Amino acid sequence: MRVRVNSELCQGHNRCYALAPDLFDVDDFGYAHARFDEALPSEMEPLARLAQANCPEHAVEVLDC
Repeated sequence: MRVRVNSELCQGHNRCYALAPDLFDVDDFGYAHARFDEALPSEMEPLARLAQANCPEHAVEVLDC
């Protein structure tokens, strides 16, 4: 499983970062991005799903590898 933030949809609410700071980071302009480019460790998958479910813009995408 991989996680990414669609930069065209992200509005900088940063709920993903608040819920899963180990998975997401915030740039200087307040927009989130994923910390991992590769597959997530299995123990982080529930956090990725939680962040996806709580993004008001639906910018967090969880992808099956």
